[in-house]
Amino acid sequence: MTHKPDFVQIEAGEDVVSVKDRLSFIRGRSVLLIWPESGTALTRKLDLVLIQREAMRRAIRLAIVTHDPQVIKNATELNISTFETIGASERGRWKRGRSRVFTSRSQRPKDQAEPGDLMEVASRVRSDGRELPFVMRTLSRVGLLALLFGLIGGAAYVFVPQATVTIMLDEQMLEVPVSITVSAGPEGTTLDTDLGTISAILLTAEVEDTQTIPATGREDLRQVSATGSIVFINRGAGSITIPAETIVSTGTGTPVQFRTTQEVVLPGGSGQETEAPIEALEAYTGEIGNVGANLINTLITPVDGQVDVINRAPTVGGQTITVEIVTQADIDLLNGLMQQQLQERAFQDMQISLSPTQFIVEETLSIVRSTETFSHDIGTATPTVSLTMRATITAAALDESAAQSVALARLSEQIPPGRSLQTSTITYERGEAVYDGTTNQIALAMTGRALVIAQLQPDALRSQLAGRSVDGALNVILTRVDLEEGTTPIITLSPNWFGRMPLLPSRISIITLNTPATSP
Repeated sequence: MTHKPDFVQIEAGEDVVSVKDRLSFIRGRSVLLIWPESGTALTRKLDLVLIQREAMRRAIRLAIVTHDPQVIKNATELNISTFETIGASERGRWKRGRSRVFTSRSQRPKDQAEPGDLMEVASRVRSDGRELPFVMRTLSRVGLLALLFGLIGGAAYVFVPQATVTIMLDEQMLEVPVSITVSAGPEGTTLDTDLGTISAILLTAEVEDTQTIPATGREDLRQVSATGSIVFINRGAGSITIPAETIVSTGTGTPVQFRTTQEVVLPGGSGQETEAPIEALEAYTGEIGNVGANLINTLITPVDGQVDVINRAPTVGGQTITVEIVTQADIDLLNGLMQQQLQERAFQDMQISLSPTQFIVEETLSIVRSTETFSHDIGTATPTVSLTMRATITAAALDESAAQSVALARLSEQIPPGRSLQTSTITYERGEAVYDGTTNQIALAMTGRALVIAQLQPDALRSQLAGRSVDGALNVILTRVDLEEGTTPIITLSPNWFGRMPLLPSRISIITLNTPATSP
């Protein structure tokens, strides 16, 4: 054996019919029939003959495991291998059963009926009456054959033909704009598709934040005098003492006056020089005291002797010191920025609690309560000013699915007669939500779009087409079905040699190219 056989356990008292039924699930394999340990079954040779015939029809190779001597004897006569155990069957060689098997009349069942008893119903037992003439027998047989072929042909004409009708129904895009009214307050209305109203969802958030901006006000705090040095030049022969607080000035443009801050002695002799420190007078403090080189050339305080004056280097350091102060504009700006920032924060917090179909109308964001704490008052000298604000913010949210229900209701109202709405093609486009603070209402624009297709009654159309010629069927479709402009129905017959539509409406399939196929 080249492969493991299938095992069939024979039960005590089991008959041939049940064994043949069990073999009906096997083909082209080896089968080991295993007899019961206690009791026996299928002890007649005829039983094994019938089983072996069934096995031969299914190309099954048989072997038996049994201790029953009668079964072993019958199997040996039929050339069927027998073994005492399953293990022996796996090691031993299996015989090939006889290709033709017979049994003697002595082996027939005892309860088999005698031919005479079957006389009235047996087709192969000759009657006692006289036989019909040969010609009559032949004609009757021909007549029966003709009737049989007629019945077969008639059945084929009725049940074999089938037809497929492919059409394109007329369709159009329907678009309906809708304006939906929503109450933004807590008294929001319920969904009413007839009135076109939906309810609003009131949201509340508590937020707090701090923001800082630079102070934009300016105030002059003090002015600093410019300083430098002046050179005195002697034009005489004797030395000259030049006291402190000697006043000198620029000689061109707007005069800027300076004073010496210490006493100096100018050596005698023409051309002798001495240098003295100077600073701008109080009236010339600030940037005005910063003058260029060689501009201070005028002696205002009289000095004994001939003296010239000049500054060979510019004076520097004159400046006005200013500070930033908080203004009303700073307070207003910071307050506005803070409100905007808190509303954005609240908007983000509210979004978390919404479902995928809900959205917030941003124009309805409103601060209903707030507390503000500024870091500095107006007029305070500081480079920056801060505001800490805590606010309670409310907003109105809408459920787009509710708005879509209103749009669908309006869309359904606009379906032309004789058309049906293709639900799989419905789309919605949400427009602008406009908030009216005076009436505390929101006007939401919503547009619904969908394809509407000509209606078709498939069963009625099949009945109208059954049995007609192809041209007649086409004429029925063209006159009774609303087809897409410019399209023509396609009728396919199978087999096409009948030339007419099937007599049975159930044998006609109708397919619409713009909708799922309609089967019979």
